[in-house]
Amino acid sequence: MSNTPTVELRSDTFTQPTSEMRRAMAEAECGDDVWGLDPTVNAFQKEAAEKFGFHSALYLPTATMSNLVAMLVHCEKRGSEIILGDKAHMHIYEQGGYSTIAGAHCRTVPNQPDGTLRLEDVEFAIRPFESHYPITRAVCVENTHNMCGGRVLGKDYLESLGALCKKYDVKLHIDGSRIFNAAVKLGISVKELTEQADSVTLCLSKGLSAPLGALLLTRTEADAVLAHRFRKVLGGNMRQVGVVACCGRIAINEMVDRLAEDHQNAKMLAEGLASIDGVACNVEAVETNMVRWGLDKKV
Repeated sequence: MSNTPTVELRSDTFTQPTSEMRRAMAEAECGDDVWGLDPTVNAFQKEAAEKFGFHSALYLPTATMSNLVAMLVHCEKRGSEIILGDKAHMHIYEQGGYSTIAGAHCRTVPNQPDGTLRLEDVEFAIRPFESHYPITRAVCVENTHNMCGGRVLGKDYLESLGALCKKYDVKLHIDGSRIFNAAVKLGISVKELTEQADSVTLCLSKGLSAPLGALLLTRTEADAVLAHRFRKVLGGNMRQVGVVACCGRIAINEMVDRLAEDHQNAKMLAEGLASIDGVACNVEAVETNMVRWGLDKKV
Protein backbone atom coordinates (compact mmCIF):
# COMPACT_ATOMS: atom_id res chain seq x y z
CA MET A 1 0.00 0.00 0.00
CA SER A 2 1.31 3.43 -0.93
CA ASN A 3 2.35 5.80 1.84
CA THR A 4 1.56 8.81 -0.31
CA PRO A 5 -0.73 11.19 1.63
CA THR A 6 -4.19 11.48 0.11
CA VAL A 7 -7.21 13.70 0.62
CA GLU A 8 -10.62 12.01 0.48
CA LEU A 9 -12.85 14.15 -1.74
CA ARG A 10 -15.46 11.67 -2.94
CA SER A 11 -18.11 12.34 -0.31
CA ASP A 12 -18.79 14.07 2.98
CA THR A 13 -19.90 10.66 4.28
CA PHE A 14 -16.24 9.71 4.76
CA THR A 15 -15.91 11.83 7.90
CA GLN A 16 -14.63 9.91 10.94
CA PRO A 17 -15.97 10.15 14.51
CA THR A 18 -14.15 12.76 16.55
CA SER A 19 -12.23 11.92 19.70
CA GLU A 20 -15.09 13.45 21.70
CA MET A 21 -17.54 11.13 19.94
CA ARG A 22 -15.39 8.09 20.64
CA ARG A 23 -15.24 8.97 24.33
CA ALA A 24 -18.99 9.52 24.40
CA MET A 25 -19.57 6.10 22.82
CA ALA A 26 -17.47 4.43 25.49
CA GLU A 27 -19.30 6.22 28.30
CA ALA A 28 -22.87 6.39 26.93
CA GLU A 29 -25.68 5.46 29.27
CA CYS A 30 -27.83 2.95 27.39
CA GLY A 31 -31.17 1.20 27.70
CA ASP A 32 -33.55 -0.64 25.40
CA ASP A 33 -34.80 1.98 22.95
CA VAL A 34 -37.47 -0.34 21.56
CA TRP A 35 -39.03 -0.03 25.01
CA GLY A 36 -38.30 3.71 25.02
CA LEU A 37 -35.80 3.21 27.83
CA ASP A 38 -32.55 4.48 26.34
CA PRO A 39 -31.88 7.72 28.27
CA THR A 40 -29.30 8.96 25.76
CA VAL A 41 -31.68 8.57 22.82
CA ASN A 42 -34.59 10.07 24.74
CA ALA A 43 -32.57 13.12 25.73
CA PHE A 44 -31.21 13.53 22.19
CA GLN A 45 -34.65 13.36 20.58
CA LYS A 46 -36.12 15.83 23.07
CA GLU A 47 -33.21 18.23 22.64
CA ALA A 48 -33.38 18.03 18.83
CA ALA A 49 -37.13 18.66 18.71
CA GLU A 50 -36.72 21.75 20.88
CA LYS A 51 -33.63 22.98 19.04
CA PHE A 52 -35.26 22.79 15.62
CA GLY A 53 -38.75 23.88 16.68
CA PHE A 54 -40.72 20.68 16.01
CA HIS A 55 -43.10 18.62 18.12
CA SER A 56 -40.99 15.48 17.91
CA ALA A 57 -37.70 14.09 16.65
CA LEU A 58 -37.23 10.40 15.90
CA TYR A 59 -33.80 8.79 15.68
CA LEU A 60 -33.36 6.41 12.73
CA PRO A 61 -30.43 4.50 11.20
CA THR A 62 -30.34 6.39 7.87
CA ALA A 63 -31.73 9.40 6.03
CA THR A 64 -33.17 7.08 3.37
CA MET A 65 -35.27 5.36 6.04
CA SER A 66 -36.25 8.74 7.46
CA ASN A 67 -37.53 9.94 4.07
CA LEU A 68 -39.44 6.69 3.60
CA VAL A 69 -41.02 6.90 7.05
CA ALA A 70 -42.10 10.47 6.26
CA MET A 71 -43.80 9.27 3.08
CA LEU A 72 -45.52 6.45 4.96
CA VAL A 73 -46.82 9.04 7.43
CA HIS A 74 -48.04 11.53 4.84
CA CYS A 75 -49.35 8.89 2.42
CA GLU A 76 -50.96 6.52 4.90
CA LYS A 77 -54.13 6.46 2.83
CA ARG A 78 -54.09 4.46 -0.39
CA GLY A 79 -54.27 6.36 -3.66
CA SER A 80 -51.81 9.01 -2.51
CA GLU A 81 -49.39 10.91 -4.73
CA ILE A 82 -46.25 12.89 -3.95
CA ILE A 83 -44.57 15.60 -6.00
CA LEU A 84 -40.80 15.35 -6.42
CA GLY A 85 -38.12 17.04 -8.48
CA ASP A 86 -36.86 14.88 -11.33
CA LYS A 87 -33.32 15.06 -9.91
CA ALA A 88 -34.29 14.38 -6.30
CA HIS A 89 -32.29 11.87 -4.29
CA MET A 90 -35.59 10.38 -3.11
CA HIS A 91 -36.59 9.82 -6.74
CA ILE A 92 -33.29 8.52 -8.15
CA TYR A 93 -31.27 6.91 -5.36
CA GLU A 94 -33.73 5.44 -2.85
CA GLN A 95 -35.15 2.56 -4.93
CA GLY A 96 -38.50 4.30 -5.28
CA GLY A 97 -39.39 3.26 -1.75
CA TYR A 98 -42.25 5.76 -1.67
CA SER A 99 -43.86 3.54 -4.33
CA THR A 100 -42.65 0.00 -3.62
CA ILE A 101 -43.15 0.26 0.14
CA ALA A 102 -45.31 3.30 0.91
CA GLY A 103 -47.61 2.61 -2.04
CA ALA A 104 -47.59 6.22 -3.22
CA HIS A 105 -47.55 7.39 -6.81
CA CYS A 106 -44.95 9.98 -7.79
CA ARG A 107 -45.39 12.96 -10.08
CA THR A 108 -42.13 14.66 -11.02
CA VAL A 109 -41.53 18.24 -12.03
CA PRO A 110 -38.23 19.57 -13.41
CA ASN A 111 -35.58 20.66 -10.96
CA GLN A 112 -34.15 24.02 -11.91
CA PRO A 113 -30.33 24.35 -12.00
CA ASP A 114 -30.44 25.88 -8.50
CA GLY A 115 -32.30 22.87 -7.09
CA THR A 116 -35.67 24.57 -6.77
CA LEU A 117 -39.00 23.54 -8.24
CA ARG A 118 -40.82 26.35 -10.00
CA LEU A 119 -43.89 27.24 -7.98
CA GLU A 120 -46.07 27.30 -11.08
CA ASP A 121 -44.90 23.78 -11.95
CA VAL A 122 -45.74 22.55 -8.45
CA GLU A 123 -49.16 24.20 -8.51
CA PHE A 124 -49.91 22.67 -11.90
CA ALA A 125 -48.84 19.23 -10.63
CA ILE A 126 -51.19 19.29 -7.62
CA ARG A 127 -54.17 17.20 -8.66
CA PRO A 128 -57.72 18.44 -8.56
CA PHE A 129 -59.95 16.29 -6.38
CA GLU A 130 -61.45 14.17 -9.12
CA SER A 131 -62.15 10.45 -9.34
CA HIS A 132 -59.66 9.80 -12.14
CA TYR A 133 -56.63 11.01 -10.17
CA PRO A 134 -54.60 10.06 -7.14
CA ILE A 135 -54.71 12.56 -4.29
CA THR A 136 -51.71 14.84 -3.86
CA ARG A 137 -50.52 14.41 -0.28
CA ALA A 138 -47.00 15.86 -0.16
CA VAL A 139 -44.44 17.99 -1.95
CA CYS A 140 -40.83 16.99 -1.30
CA VAL A 141 -37.78 19.18 -1.82
CA GLU A 142 -34.09 18.64 -1.11
CA ASN A 143 -31.86 21.16 0.68
CA THR A 144 -29.03 21.32 -0.19
CA HIS A 145 -29.63 19.63 -3.53
CA ASN A 146 -27.24 16.81 -4.32
CA MET A 147 -27.68 16.34 -8.07
CA CYS A 148 -27.72 20.10 -8.61
CA GLY A 149 -24.30 20.39 -7.00
CA GLY A 150 -25.06 21.29 -3.41
CA ARG A 151 -27.24 24.27 -4.27
CA VAL A 152 -29.12 26.00 -1.47
CA LEU A 153 -32.88 26.52 -1.30
CA GLY A 154 -33.35 29.87 0.41
CA LYS A 155 -35.74 30.87 3.18
CA ASP A 156 -37.88 33.10 0.95
CA TYR A 157 -38.34 30.31 -1.57
CA LEU A 158 -39.32 27.81 1.12
CA GLU A 159 -41.78 30.30 2.61
CA SER A 160 -43.45 30.69 -0.80
CA LEU A 161 -43.51 26.94 -1.35
CA GLY A 162 -44.90 26.40 2.14
CA ALA A 163 -47.69 28.90 1.50
CA LEU A 164 -48.56 27.11 -1.74
CA CYS A 165 -48.71 23.75 0.04
CA LYS A 166 -50.96 25.17 2.76
CA LYS A 167 -53.25 26.66 0.11
CA TYR A 168 -53.93 23.17 -1.23
CA ASP A 169 -53.71 21.33 2.12
CA VAL A 170 -50.62 19.43 0.97
CA LYS A 171 -47.75 18.49 3.31
CA LEU A 172 -44.24 19.83 2.74
CA HIS A 173 -41.36 17.43 3.41
CA ILE A 174 -37.76 18.58 3.26
CA ASP A 175 -35.05 16.04 2.62
CA GLY A 176 -32.54 17.97 4.68
CA SER A 177 -29.73 15.44 4.53
CA ARG A 178 -27.39 18.42 4.10
CA ILE A 179 -29.59 21.18 5.47
CA PHE A 180 -26.91 22.15 7.98
CA ASN A 181 -24.79 23.15 4.98
CA ALA A 182 -27.67 25.27 3.70
CA ALA A 183 -28.14 26.97 7.06
CA VAL A 184 -24.42 27.72 7.38
CA LYS A 185 -24.31 29.14 3.86
CA LEU A 186 -27.32 31.39 4.54
CA GLY A 187 -26.18 32.38 8.02
CA ILE A 188 -29.45 31.36 9.65
CA SER A 189 -30.56 28.50 11.88
CA VAL A 190 -32.06 25.23 10.68
CA LYS A 191 -35.11 26.15 12.75
CA GLU A 192 -35.62 29.31 10.68
CA LEU A 193 -35.02 27.48 7.43
CA THR A 194 -37.58 24.75 8.13
CA GLU A 195 -40.43 26.79 9.62
CA GLN A 196 -42.74 25.96 6.69
CA ALA A 197 -42.09 22.21 6.67
CA ASP A 198 -44.40 19.53 8.06
CA SER A 199 -41.51 17.08 8.27
CA VAL A 200 -37.75 17.22 7.82
CA THR A 201 -35.03 14.60 7.49
CA LEU A 202 -31.69 15.49 9.07
CA CYS A 203 -28.63 13.34 8.36
CA LEU A 204 -26.00 13.18 11.11
CA SER A 205 -23.19 11.49 9.17
CA LYS A 206 -22.76 13.84 6.19
CA GLY A 207 -19.94 16.18 7.08
CA LEU A 208 -20.78 16.07 10.79
CA SER A 209 -18.62 13.06 11.73
CA ALA A 210 -21.30 10.89 13.36
CA PRO A 211 -20.82 7.27 12.22
CA LEU A 212 -24.49 6.84 11.36
CA GLY A 213 -27.96 8.10 12.08
CA ALA A 214 -30.68 10.50 11.03
CA LEU A 215 -33.52 12.40 12.64
CA LEU A 216 -37.07 12.74 11.37
CA LEU A 217 -38.69 15.92 12.65
CA THR A 218 -42.49 16.02 12.75
CA ARG A 219 -45.03 18.69 13.72
CA THR A 220 -47.83 16.78 15.42
CA GLU A 221 -48.32 14.04 17.97
CA ALA A 222 -50.30 12.02 15.42
CA ASP A 223 -47.43 12.13 12.92
CA ALA A 224 -44.91 11.26 15.64
CA VAL A 225 -46.91 8.18 16.64
CA LEU A 226 -47.17 7.02 13.04
CA ALA A 227 -43.47 7.64 12.42
CA HIS A 228 -42.53 5.52 15.42
CA ARG A 229 -44.84 2.76 14.21
CA PHE A 230 -43.46 2.80 10.65
CA ARG A 231 -39.87 2.80 11.87
CA LYS A 232 -40.65 -0.54 13.50
CA VAL A 233 -42.05 -2.22 10.40
CA LEU A 234 -39.01 -1.12 8.37
CA GLY A 235 -36.67 -2.76 10.86
CA GLY A 236 -35.42 0.56 12.16
CA ASN A 237 -36.00 -0.06 15.85
CA MET A 238 -32.70 -0.55 17.69
CA ARG A 239 -31.86 -1.64 21.21
CA GLN A 240 -28.99 -0.02 23.16
CA VAL A 241 -28.57 2.58 20.44
CA GLY A 242 -27.47 5.38 22.76
CA VAL A 243 -23.96 4.15 22.07
CA VAL A 244 -24.16 5.84 18.64
CA ALA A 245 -26.95 8.38 19.20
CA CYS A 246 -24.56 10.20 21.51
CA CYS A 247 -22.46 11.00 18.43
CA GLY A 248 -25.45 12.62 16.76
CA ARG A 249 -25.93 14.84 19.77
CA ILE A 250 -22.32 16.03 19.49
CA ALA A 251 -22.72 16.44 15.72
CA ILE A 252 -25.58 18.94 15.90
CA ASN A 253 -24.04 20.91 18.76
CA GLU A 254 -20.31 20.91 17.99
CA MET A 255 -19.73 20.20 14.31
CA VAL A 256 -22.11 22.41 12.33
CA ASP A 257 -20.02 25.58 12.36
CA ARG A 258 -17.09 23.69 10.86
CA LEU A 259 -19.07 23.12 7.67
CA ALA A 260 -18.04 26.64 6.65
CA GLU A 261 -14.50 25.28 6.29
CA ASP A 262 -15.78 22.65 3.87
CA HIS A 263 -17.48 25.35 1.82
CA GLN A 264 -14.30 27.41 1.67
CA ASN A 265 -12.23 24.38 0.66
CA ALA A 266 -14.75 23.43 -2.02
CA LYS A 267 -14.62 26.92 -3.50
CA MET A 268 -10.82 26.85 -3.46
CA LEU A 269 -10.80 23.45 -5.17
CA ALA A 270 -13.25 24.68 -7.83
CA GLU A 271 -11.11 27.73 -8.54
CA GLY A 272 -8.04 25.55 -8.87
CA LEU A 273 -9.75 23.13 -11.23
CA ALA A 274 -11.16 25.97 -13.33
CA SER A 275 -7.65 27.35 -13.81
CA ILE A 276 -6.47 24.11 -15.48
CA ASP A 277 -6.59 24.20 -19.25
CA GLY A 278 -9.09 21.65 -20.53
CA VAL A 279 -11.03 21.34 -17.28
CA ALA A 280 -14.60 22.65 -17.09
CA CYS A 281 -15.81 23.77 -13.66
CA ASN A 282 -18.48 26.36 -12.87
CA VAL A 283 -17.03 28.11 -9.83
CA GLU A 284 -20.10 30.32 -9.36
CA ALA A 285 -22.31 27.24 -8.92
CA VAL A 286 -20.28 26.04 -5.92
CA GLU A 287 -22.35 27.25 -2.96
CA THR A 288 -21.57 24.66 -0.30
CA ASN A 289 -19.40 21.54 -0.17
CA MET A 290 -19.87 20.03 -3.63
CA VAL A 291 -17.75 20.59 -6.73
CA ARG A 292 -18.81 19.28 -10.12
CA TRP A 293 -16.25 19.30 -12.90
CA GLY A 294 -15.41 17.56 -16.15
CA LEU A 295 -13.29 17.82 -19.24
CA ASP A 296 -13.87 20.69 -21.63
CA LYS A 297 -15.55 19.66 -24.89
CA LYS A 298 -12.44 20.66 -26.80
CA VAL A 299 -10.33 18.03 -24.99
